[in-house]
Amino acid sequence: MNDVALPFEHPLRVYWEDTDAGGVVFYANYLKFFERARTEWLRQRGFAQEALRQQERLMFIVSQTSVRYLSPARLDDWLSISVEVHEAGRVSMTLFQQARCGERLLAEGEIRIGCVNADSFKPSRIPAAMLEGLQLRGSRPADGPTPSPSAASMLQPAAPTA
Repeated sequence: MNDVALPFEHPLRVYWEDTDAGGVVFYANYLKFFERARTEWLRQRGFAQEALRQQERLMFIVSQTSVRYLSPARLDDWLSISVEVHEAGRVSMTLFQQARCGERLLAEGEIRIGCVNADSFKPSRIPAAMLEGLQLRGSRPADGPTPSPSAASMLQPAAPTA
């Protein structure tokens, strides 16, 4: 079974800093919540973004967002933020994300991220090892090309952070 079809879930607590004066999550903070979940989704699959930037000189940037707000989250709510790949190309991915509080859908969005050179910000190919590690492409045929040693090193799990 390909686990890309199953959304990644990231739990998150709503703090004072996330809310307005009425204790309701400020709308722009859902984009922050989505970003945190994408970072943890990559980390859980062994791709630390800082290592990608330092070792491969690559990074992901958001190029387009569309968010629909349905219900408010409030101070101290436990949220679940999902990440699901809808489309993956050579240099970009379109992800579908949702924020839920229990069964209640709060917000959902489509986020397009692009892979760029960390120095020039010009589009760069997503490493094949990463696409395979994220299971966005079928396994490489036995006689197919092998990833470069540096790309293969990105498959090492990221060290847990405190």
